[in-house]
Formats: sequence, C-alpha cells, structure tokens
Amino acid sequence: MDSKEQLIKEKLPKHIAIIMDGNGRWAKRRTLARIRGHQKGMEAVKEVVKSCRELGIQALTLYAFSQENWKRPKTEIKGLMRLLKSFIRSELAALKRNNIQVKSIGHLERLPEDVQTVVKDAIEETKDNRGMVLNVALSYGGRDEILQAVARIVQKAQTNNFPPAELNEEMFSRELYTAGLPDPDLLIRTSGEMRISNFLLWQLAYTEIYVTEVLWPDFKKQDLYKALIDYQKRQRRFGLTGEQIGDR
Repeated sequence: MDSKEQLIKEKLPKHIAIIMDGNGRWAKRRTLARIRGHQKGMEAVKEVVKSCRELGIQALTLYAFSQENWKRPKTEIKGLMRLLKSFIRSELAALKRNNIQVKSIGHLERLPEDVQTVVKDAIEETKDNRGMVLNVALSYGGRDEILQAVARIVQKAQTNNFPPAELNEEMFSRELYTAGLPDPDLLIRTSGEMRISNFLLWQLAYTEIYVTEVLWPDFKKQDLYKALIDYQKRQRRFGLTGEQIGDR
C-alpha cells in the first residue's frame, strides 16, 4: 500500500511545524559548497508545501532562519538571503494559485531591505487566501518571542490598569506571532538532531515530535507521509490518562 493511502484524513494534524536541518551536512558529504545544500533544501520546501496543501493541512510553519543564524559567515548569510528572495519571487504565482496565505514570524525588519520588500509583497498579495497558512520563521527566536509578548502585556497592563491575576494562557497566546492559529500538532525535525533549537517554545508544549535521520535536502513527500503515519498512531493525552482518552 502506498504511504499516502495509509493516511486518515480525520487524523491529520491541523498545524505542522518543521525544523529544516541538514543542508550544510548534505553539501559537505558531497564536497559541495554549503550554499548548494541550501539550494537543494529549497526544492524540499517546494515539495513539502505542495504536499501539505494537497492533504488539506491548515498551517505549516517552517524554521527558515533563526536569530542565531546571523552568527554564520557573512558570505553564507548573503547567499541565503539571495536564495530566499529568489524562491519567493519564483513561487509566488504558485502560492496564489494554490490559495496559500504567506505569513512571516520573527524580526523581518532585520533582514536586508530588498528581502523585506519581497516578503512583504508576498504577504500582501496572499493575505486573502484561505487554503493554507504558510508561516516562514525569519530571524526568529522562541525566547525572544516570549519576551516580546511579556513586554506588550506589561505595557497593556500599565495602560489599561488591569491586575496581573487576570492574565491567562489565552491572553498570552494572543501576543505571540502565531496568534489566531492552533498550536502545532506535529513538529518534524530532520537530520536526527534531538533538540528544538529555540523554536516555538510556548506553542510546542503538547506537540508530538517526530525526528528523522533524513537530511532536509533529501526530505520528500514520502518522508512527510511517514511522519504523518507515525503521528496518527499516537495517543495525544494532554495530561489525561490513556483510559480517560479511550472513554471519550
């Protein structure tokens, strides 16, 4: 049976987050420049976005560039920015055709101005699309996101004079980049690394985690299906017992 045929539509995650890891190692194993790994990784992005849209996934969040990535060699960063700009330009028509809404999470203002313009244009041109949300994490850090949310809440508390005791999880979530979206049901990390790398720290509280040894440039739709099949076999308890879940 084909992997896709094993998927149960009712059990698919609403929101998938992916840490796309392994571009550099993919290139190194082939004695290629690291930028070649990033180029190949863009092909994987295209295939996964298309596959998620076909499956009816509501939201896909991709960890494209972290705050820590600014520490990488300047030549690599420049190459990544060029690739990002080129990719968005080349894929914008397909994103619009497939009813995909582009969003960016992170410090977009820290990117080069020409890259900011391309990303903002994509966000504007797809803002009315409702088929799937594509969140691209750029200059993003989970701890920073939480600190920013705290700062905004403190400011609102001072301005509106509401007592701290009234703060709840729903209010806090509304101050995050992902406000309005369900928390990720599934986190996929490629390349076998067992860490979440400062990604969506608040939102991943009850997310199922799937780690594969496959390097991101080699990640295909069949690898996505494998992750989804594994996800469907899990019992999500959210603090309850297995018996309680079974009684529902």
